[in-house]
Amino acid sequence: MEALLPILFASVVGIGHAFEADHLLAVSNIVSKRDSVVLAVKDGFYWGLGHTTTLFIVGSVILLSRLTIFSSGYFEAFVGLVLVIMGFSRLFNKGNYTKVRAPKYQHGLAYTVGLIHGLAGSGALVLIVMSEISDPILGILYILVFGVGSIIGMFIAAGMFSIPFTQRMKINRAFRSGIVVLSSFICILYGSYMIYENLLQR
Repeated sequence: MEALLPILFASVVGIGHAFEADHLLAVSNIVSKRDSVVLAVKDGFYWGLGHTTTLFIVGSVILLSRLTIFSSGYFEAFVGLVLVIMGFSRLFNKGNYTKVRAPKYQHGLAYTVGLIHGLAGSGALVLIVMSEISDPILGILYILVFGVGSIIGMFIAAGMFSIPFTQRMKINRAFRSGIVVLSSFICILYGSYMIYENLLQR
């Protein structure tokens, strides 16, 4: 029963995990291109699905092989690089300052970014699970439930972030441009910080 207790709270922890700064910055950059809350929450769902896919695959390998050393610093730095690229891409995309247009892609970008973020966080998560749960099967179950929680959390976050950009809101063009510039700079700065913290300080 004691081993099952962490699993019972895994979804709650997963929901909180979805609201970490790097996750919110990445998803806000994606959903701001949507003019529909429905499309945005689907992006959030696919981000969470990609995140869970990586956690499950990498986490299962580590738990079943009982690896005790797994450094995610380089993966975290790579996530920072992705954030920087996304920030610059959004900053210099003229379409972001005129009108909201639905992008040509469906939800592949959200899923791919979720995969990358899952890779960065899998090492730390598995080390926590290994310290709490001795049974690898229960550990994998924890990761799955955690992943479901992160999907729910990002589903909610994506919907909230998309509201100012929907057609019904019809926000002022100057205000929308200000949001784009500010969020892009925050994305670039935080991504740069992740690169510095996980790569240049080693």
